Amino acid sequence: MALEYIIYCDESEEGGRYFSNFYGGALVTSQDLQPVREALEARKLALNLHGEVKWTKITQNYAQKYIDLLDTFFDLVAAGRIKVRVMFTQNVNVPKNLSRRHVDEKYFILYYQFLKHAFGLHCSPVTTGVDLRIYPDQLPDTAEKAAQFRSYLVALEKNPNFKHRRISIRPENVTDVRSHEHVILQCLDIVTGAMWFRLNDMHKEKIGPRKRGKRTRAKEHVYNHINARVRAIYPNFNIGVSTARPTATAAWDHPYRHWLFVPKERILIPNSKRKKKGTP
Repeated sequence: MALEYIIYCDESEEGGRYFSNFYGGALVTSQDLQPVREALEARKLALNLHGEVKWTKITQNYAQKYIDLLDTFFDLVAAGRIKVRVMFTQNVNVPKNLSRRHVDEKYFILYYQFLKHAFGLHCSPVTTGVDLRIYPDQLPDTAEKAAQFRSYLVALEKNPNFKHRRISIRPENVTDVRSHEHVILQCLDIVTGAMWFRLNDMHKEKIGPRKRGKRTRAKEHVYNHINARVRAIYPNFNIGVSTARPTATAAWDHPYRHWLFVPKERILIPNSKRKKKGTP
């Protein structure tokens, strides 16, 4: 059987106070897929997490269970069995000279850019051919838009770098999945949601003049643990900027990376109330 790369994709909140358009991806090979799923499902079962885990469902009572599950997830990331990528935009960078098509098809264009660049597939070590499966959490809501979405992603295989690596993307291999049936996607949702939460200062949200809500404190606790696990891989990791590429193949080799997507043509909006750099 031919080697496959499977990429689970998730989106967090589109808009945010400082950062928006969050896209998360988790890549596993067909060789690792089953043992990775079994390890995560076994951990969920041991923690009595029988339903779907999601960032939005975190409460004080479940925060530690989520942390314990994410420890298993990040053990697999650190071991190189899962590659995680998170892409986002910063609101101070406003694209200019956008056509109507760019505006209407922003969802497709950003997904295309994310999958084209974030995982460094162009420097994958496999040159004998690999099939790429792409599993987004959901496709656009109409058949026409879903077909258009697939056409965007299938077109990636025509990219010269993808052709050189003989990466094949068949239309039937771009299909949406239900997150409650895919534990890898559930863990990815928590990681992506945590980054959206922290970069947009949601940990400071108050339910009164002074007091923060219990859910907010629980989510901050989970975020802090995720950040600690990432920093165990990359000391001094800055979540709000693109991860450095110390080598030509770092985009592929690194188990965890962030990408701050900056439009080539943009207007910088100076605003002292907005962050111009990421938050550690």
